[in-house]
Amino acid sequence: MSGGARIDPAARIEDGARLGEGVEIGPFCTVGANVVLEAGVRLVSHVAVAGHTTLGEGTVVYPFASLGSQPQSYHYKGESSRLLVGRNCIIREHVTMNTGTAGGHMETVVGEGGMFMVGSHIAHDCVVGARAVFANNATLAGHVTVGENVFIGGLAAVHQFTRIGDGAMVGGMCGVHFDIIPYGLMMEGHPGLRSLNYTGLKRRGLTLQQRRQMQAAYRELFYGGGTLAERADRVAAEFGDNDHVLQIVAFVRSAGKRRLTVPADAADHVAEPEAA
Repeated sequence: MSGGARIDPAARIEDGARLGEGVEIGPFCTVGANVVLEAGVRLVSHVAVAGHTTLGEGTVVYPFASLGSQPQSYHYKGESSRLLVGRNCIIREHVTMNTGTAGGHMETVVGEGGMFMVGSHIAHDCVVGARAVFANNATLAGHVTVGENVFIGGLAAVHQFTRIGDGAMVGGMCGVHFDIIPYGLMMEGHPGLRSLNYTGLKRRGLTLQQRRQMQAAYRELFYGGGTLAERADRVAAEFGDNDHVLQIVAFVRSAGKRRLTVPADAADHVAEPEAA
């Protein structure tokens, strides 16, 4: 423990917990023996932090969040897996984040600067990139990978082993079964991929020309002739000076366990069997 921490008398801190300078722990919080709270972490009240969990500098956790509890998996056998949360995250009420499993990579990782709204859930062995935003009750099943600057809308649910690329946006109440390309947009009521996340691209500072290039690349990738691999090669050759296009191509080429989410009107043209 650290002498620089401010701990409410009603909180319970187990021996062995490591508290950085300026940590604030409010009433009725519990902090386990293998927890690390880095400098400036604040637990508002009624927060449970358990397991081998590290909360990064400046992260704020609101009442009734549960971080580092055991995975919700029949395959978990008590292994000393971890939860690592980056600095300056905002974790609101009733958020749950579980540790990893031996069947995954033994840790769940959440990047810096994320906002996780009421009731959102990050399951075992997930990796969430920096500056992600999860709206109320957005949920990830196990082994999901989420890129940087991703927005997941309220009540959206993501299937296990799915990948969501950087800058993608998932609208509220969506069920995500397959991988979403970087900067892709999926909206409830529109089966499959809706389009690119043009609003997000504009906010990231891409020029009109760059956005038009990405639109042309998107159409070639999903509606062009030949196989998906051939279309990816053509897109890479034609738009090789656009790093965001190349990021999409790299994502497509590095196929995961789930197939791609594609536009509904291109499904027969693009869909390929999932990897075994």
